[in-house]
Amino acid sequence: TGVLKPGMVVTFAPANLTTEVKSVEMHHEALQEALPGDNVGFNVKNVSVKELRRGFVAGDSKNNPPKAAADFTAQVIVLNHPGQISNGYTPVLD
Repeated sequence: TGVLKPGMVVTFAPANLTTEVKSVEMHHEALQEALPGDNVGFNVKNVSVKELRRGFVAGDSKNNPPKAAADFTAQVIVLNHPGQISNGYTPVLD
């Protein structure tokens, strides 16, 4: 839904960690609700910072919780490359 509230139970994917949101803040001020487009920080219960990594997604555990994709197909367009790309080339993505 794109809404985050204190007391909400969230799941972090792809680690499948579930926890409760303790507080939501914007510019060090407490919020009762964060809406889509808000740049906020939030505190969660019983999850160490070492368990979370950049790129994890948090979502409502009760309403279509996030989960890792088994696989996906992507179309990649290379705009600039220092060498020649030919059939069978294997790129390294960061």
